[in-house]
Amino acid sequence: MGKLLIIAGVILIILGLLWHFIGKLPGDIHFKVGNVSVYFPIVTSIIVSIILTVIFYFIGRFR
Repeated sequence: MGKLLIIAGVILIILGLLWHFIGKLPGDIHFKVGNVSVYFPIVTSIIVSIILTVIFYFIGRFR
């Protein structure tokens, strides 16, 4: 269990560092009206979903 938590922590750190680069991709929607700013990361969410699906597929396959 300890190794799993360490691996999960390392993965989250790497994702956090990469989020700076993939956080605002073309296709993400950003509205700014006056003092209100709304950001919808649609493309970023789709890419993260695909990556996680592939990761979990391989984890389940080799388990």
